[in-house]
Amino acid sequence: MEYGGLSLADACERVVMEKLPALGGSGGLIAVDHEGNVALPFNSEGMYRAWGYAGDTPTTGIYRE
Repeated sequence: MEYGGLSLADACERVVMEKLPALGGSGGLIAVDHEGNVALPFNSEGMYRAWGYAGDTPTTGIYRE
């Protein structure tokens, strides 16, 4: 795998901040790995997103906080 040695957050960040713009794109993604780690990178002005963990209050966002 191209990003096999990276954490979920680092791999997603690289794709969204480097690969996507190189193709003329903007946007983001929501990813969850097998350990429950969550990554939500985006390179646009905002991205509707939400995430949560068992026992915690869910979190939502649109713009960078």
